[in-house]
Amino acid sequence: MKQLRWFPVFLLGLILFGCAAGGVYSLRLRYEPSKELPSLQQKMGPVVAIAPFKDERADTLYIGLHTPFQGRTMYYKSDPFPLEAAIREPLQEVLLKKGLKTTVLPAWDGRPESLKAIDADSVLMIQIKKFWIEGKDDLLLRTSIKASVHLTIHLGVKKEGKAFTKNVEVEREKTVFGGGSEQIGQMINEIVTDVFDAFLLNPY
Repeated sequence: MKQLRWFPVFLLGLILFGCAAGGVYSLRLRYEPSKELPSLQQKMGPVVAIAPFKDERADTLYIGLHTPFQGRTMYYKSDPFPLEAAIREPLQEVLLKKGLKTTVLPAWDGRPESLKAIDADSVLMIQIKKFWIEGKDDLLLRTSIKASVHLTIHLGVKKEGKAFTKNVEVEREKTVFGGGSEQIGQMINEIVTDVFDAFLLNPY
């Protein structure tokens, strides 16, 4: 019975905290492969040029929000910021760990004909079409989380003389008890990992 008496106090505390919360928070994007990746040099070559990643979303400032049952909405920015860097840096770190050398390419037009003039074995470029995660609390202290990611991955491979394009779209949702930034960050990083695992396992 004591636990039942304390529940309204606990609920009131959460509501009051929600009223004081709000603002902008950072979500750290990470990519730690969950699968054993093959030798990437066989597919991509020893040197990969990283062309500028492009964030083509209408709103490039935020990557999501969390709406408490009571109080102000919390908005999320990517860490690192902007989102292009948050997507590029973890992927580039994994390429380096797999023994590939990466270089920076100022621009790439996406055409296979232009690969001959590039001093690298392959070129990687990503367009960010959609990248959004949203959490919403209800009266029962549950958080419904929905995420949607759409990336267009371009890979030009000099030895093949071809430019390959993959459109990857992932939509995911779940409901958790007592969720928040930790659960929201976990879900978006799970999606990032799934997307890049699938790409590196089969680049083209």
